[in-house]
Amino acid sequence: MASSIRKKFLALYLVPASVMEAWSTTDPKERKAAEEKMKRDWGTWMGGHSKMVISTDAAGKTKRVTSSGVSDTKNDIILYSIVEAESHEAAAKLFENHPHLQIPQSSIEVVEIRPMGGM
Repeated sequence: MASSIRKKFLALYLVPASVMEAWSTTDPKERKAAEEKMKRDWGTWMGGHSKMVISTDAAGKTKRVTSSGVSDTKNDIILYSIVEAESHEAAAKLFENHPHLQIPQSSIEVVEIRPMGGM
């Protein structure tokens, strides 16, 4: 049986800055327990999906570049992953019930990565 061609996708893990700020004021014991649970859940999820996830990294401070120059800015991206899947739908379904979604108002956006061609 011939294997399907796998495409690459960029998964953006988003949390509103206001939620992150509120989280930083949470009681340290409560925060530590929740963060440890999230790490365990994340490890379990990664173990089950490691063949599809190429890499995952944290996002840092953001700069906006326009024709007017460079400025500091903020967005809701806290992590990103590069994943492989047979289709955009399959890549998106991969993230259903992801531990990141335990965070209030969080979301994951899945973007297909395509070759630019001719550049």
